[in-house]
Amino acid sequence: MSTTKLPLKLYNAAQVRELDRMAIEIHGVEGFELMQRAARFAFHCLMRCWPNTQQLILLCGSGNNAGDGYVMAALAAARKIDCHVLYLSDPEQLRGDAQLAYARAQRSQVSCAPFNLDTWHQLNAGRRTVIVDALLGTGLQSTVREPYAAAIQACNAARKHGAKVFAVDLPSGLSADTGQPLGCAIEADATASFIGMKLGLLTGAGPHYAGRLFFDALDVPEAVFQAVPGTLTRLDLDELLHALPPRRSDSHKGQHGHVVLLGGNLGLGGALIMAAEAALRCGAGLVSVGTRAEHRSPLLARQPELMVHAVNDRTALQGLLDKANAIIVGPGLGQDSWSQLLLSEALQRPVPTVLDADALNLLVQHPDWLPEQRDHLVYTPHPGEAARMLECDTATLQADRLEALRALQRRWGGSIVLKGAGTLLSHPDHAAMLCPYGNAGMACGGMGDVLSGVLGGLLVQGFNARYAVNLGVCLHSAAADALAARHGPRGLLASDLTPEIRSLLNGVGKATPA
Repeated sequence: MSTTKLPLKLYNAAQVRELDRMAIEIHGVEGFELMQRAARFAFHCLMRCWPNTQQLILLCGSGNNAGDGYVMAALAAARKIDCHVLYLSDPEQLRGDAQLAYARAQRSQVSCAPFNLDTWHQLNAGRRTVIVDALLGTGLQSTVREPYAAAIQACNAARKHGAKVFAVDLPSGLSADTGQPLGCAIEADATASFIGMKLGLLTGAGPHYAGRLFFDALDVPEAVFQAVPGTLTRLDLDELLHALPPRRSDSHKGQHGHVVLLGGNLGLGGALIMAAEAALRCGAGLVSVGTRAEHRSPLLARQPELMVHAVNDRTALQGLLDKANAIIVGPGLGQDSWSQLLLSEALQRPVPTVLDADALNLLVQHPDWLPEQRDHLVYTPHPGEAARMLECDTATLQADRLEALRALQRRWGGSIVLKGAGTLLSHPDHAAMLCPYGNAGMACGGMGDVLSGVLGGLLVQGFNARYAVNLGVCLHSAAADALAARHGPRGLLASDLTPEIRSLLNGVGKATPA
């Protein structure tokens, strides 16, 4: 959530520094003026979040991030808020704009003292205390060192006891590029970020550490943003839905495609039915299912609109695949010889094909099954599956999700959907995108099965593959956000999403803004 809509361009730390440099050196915006704009915006956001704040504790480091904190302290003092700065670097050693900010805090008679645990505990952070994190900015590249690590730990402990935490530009200790903590990081309730939106705030662990997100470009000239290319693009569901063409009044089912789902091994039929229902609700004209004979009657009883086929041999499978305009392989697939038959045959068809779950695990074992031309393939790995696809461990993959996305694209081709907080997407043209929707309630079984059905249900309708995948991923996560906003994230089920996805797709639901 933001006071201004989040920008579509996302940047890494070096690019944000270049934006700042160009604004000052080329376009003549004074650095101290930018600092004051940032501080005013941050203070406004803080008071919007906690209007009854009684005490403000500002943790200030040594650079411009600290300068933002000193200006915020002066603004708080003008509002007669009990305000204390605890600094981790001697403010007399500050230079440039940060020194001007400290001087302003002094003129406002703000209490400033060095950080130590005795002083910290004397301030007695309580439930109407807000701690401002102005310690470390985007320049941090290595593990957080002392005394900053101690200050971060003290801040996080105070938060557990009721204090609120507000981060300036970026939670200290969080990588602006990867969204991973560099040893330790501030866990903020809210973050105000400036000039360029940092990728690390929106993917990996970033959303957990950033909390509620605010953004302001600080009136930096548009020419600056045009001159610096972003790292990737944030997707916007409203824009994607605006581009969705209406159905012709005289259309019929044959014009909206026939998607074939393969999977549902013994004991795994639930995954297949969730995917099939999602494909139907996204507007596929016809949906056929190839599965074990034991699942035919239960599937038809649950969803009579499905055409359910018992697939026990190659001949039956090939006859079913001959009808497909798009294929989904993976939900409940398993990895036995029957599973291998389904996947190997599906990969021989040059139609849009969504690969999920055990389809991905089997591909790792049998990469030679892949066709030479792969642009029609859509891979949807979660971090564990993606790590197997790259022959690394999950922690290594999560340490730099964007680089992992690029590596998956290089090795496997097609479109990649790297699931997780801040889902990342790439396509055969190597364009990288981020889905800004989704919440912790999605951490339950079946979510990926529903997503594969959504993607197949859109791809089969003849939409451009890049558009269909981007739309499907955003619909899936935005539906979860809408449900969590109404009912809370705990207990959210994958099957709950399908009616909400249909509503959003038809413009009768409302997505939570990203």
